[in-house]
Amino acid sequence: MTPRLIVSDLDGTLLGSDHRLHADTIEVLRTLVKHGHQLVLASGRHYIDMRVFRDQLAVPAHLISSNGAYTHDPDDQLLDANHVDPQQAAFLIQLPRPDSVRLSLYLDDAWYIDAESPSHLEMHAATGFVYQVVPPEKMPTEGIGKILYGGHPDVLFKIETAIREFSDGSLHVTYSTSDSLEIMAGGVNKGVALSALLKRISIAPEHCLAFGDNLNDVEMLSLVGEPHFMLNSHPEMAGHLSAARQIGHHGEAAVAVLLRERFGL
Repeated sequence: MTPRLIVSDLDGTLLGSDHRLHADTIEVLRTLVKHGHQLVLASGRHYIDMRVFRDQLAVPAHLISSNGAYTHDPDDQLLDANHVDPQQAAFLIQLPRPDSVRLSLYLDDAWYIDAESPSHLEMHAATGFVYQVVPPEKMPTEGIGKILYGGHPDVLFKIETAIREFSDGSLHVTYSTSDSLEIMAGGVNKGVALSALLKRISIAPEHCLAFGDNLNDVEMLSLVGEPHFMLNSHPEMAGHLSAARQIGHHGEAAVAVLLRERFGL
């Protein structure tokens, strides 16, 4: 069998409902790598955050982080970085928003947030990746891979509308969950990052399997030969991915179940 590249999102996809790797998932991925297949983890999470899961898997894996803003090789070498334009970053940082909305910046090596947020800490408890509280007026405008707003979907929609009007398509705007609005530089997404990586490692898109659950995965899933989306996916995923296969729930290690079936493990 031709070696395949397996590409997976993390939260809502490869990780369980507790934001941790299931033992079956670890076993299956280790087995596939031993058989000559390759692995890419592609997430909205920060690179430092993602490294923990790769280390738990204990296999070589490229990491596409911050929704495609950064790509690292299995030896932690930075292959690509794309930053938000400083003037646009300044606008996004200063954009008026309700007190209930949290503003975060993902820098090359840090996570800044505008106020304490227990829910953000809970999501990252498994990795120990923590934010630094920085008032908006002291936030930098350079070296930012991703800017995100966390809050109620109705409020985020208003912020999204303002951003789209301001940027006129010059920023990439998406959601990783219904309560996380995420902004990268124009043309930055998981699909573009994966396409560049495939050229670098000389693998054709049709030899890739990919898994995702939300709107920030659409470009990546649209690129590959074998796309899959989760039972728990955003309701609009099926409409964006007519050729993709829906599989089980992330809380039941559905990616591992599919991979066992696909490769006869």
